[in-house]
Amino acid sequence: MTGPEQNRPQQTLLVALAHPDDEVGMVAAMRAQVERGDRVVLLWLTRGEMTEALGPIPTEEILRRRTEHGRIAGEILGVETRFLDFPDTAVHATPEAAARVARVLAEIQPDGVLTWGHAWRRGLRHPDHQATGKIVRDAITLARIKRCVAPLAPHRKPAPVFTYRGRHSQMPAVAIDAAPYRDKIRELALHYQRELEFPDPDWLEDRLRSIGRRWDLDMAEEYDAWETRGGLVQSLLPVEVHGPGDHPERTREETL
Repeated sequence: MTGPEQNRPQQTLLVALAHPDDEVGMVAAMRAQVERGDRVVLLWLTRGEMTEALGPIPTEEILRRRTEHGRIAGEILGVETRFLDFPDTAVHATPEAAARVARVLAEIQPDGVLTWGHAWRRGLRHPDHQATGKIVRDAITLARIKRCVAPLAPHRKPAPVFTYRGRHSQMPAVAIDAAPYRDKIRELALHYQRELEFPDPDWLEDRLRSIGRRWDLDMAEEYDAWETRGGLVQSLLPVEVHGPGDHPERTREETL
């Protein structure tokens, strides 16, 4: 990285999802940050151990192999990877779950978060996906509270949320040109197709082309922008939070 790029402060994007392979539609978002010189942390709440794609093998072996799937995905994308140990198909958005993830946020201190949102289509509406999105969004608030994350320092700087965009969403849409990252998109899709028989790389590229037509691009990824303006961007971060804050930056509760 040379020239003006060297002087830009590094940003951190946390991508928090339910299962290894959930990230196949977020490659451009992650690679755009990596190529900008930023830090990307890809966190999965489960190891996807309920999959049947690996055949009738012991759960311990599935856990090992799914962990390896995630490690390889991280290498393909050039990002950090982490797992939590929530149970696959039984992720529940409880206060305890949000507190666990809040401690992860306090450690990572992200400048933005990419996760699951609200969805009505099969696949996107998987209960683990819906629960993970709520857990992560709740965790952003809890991470601000010192007593929730002690002995870690609270994470109080803005961390705007972006989520997979559902067909019926009325939220502002933000898009990233995916064409520059076509090779990485295909490489990650082929990795998971070899291991899990999903996704078909051609299907994924067709889906990204369909999104791209809405933005006059060959291929695009599209997300809901929960706290920021919509539009076509080069990367999700850095970003300016849209409009005035809903509350002061510091509250008495947060100083306890």
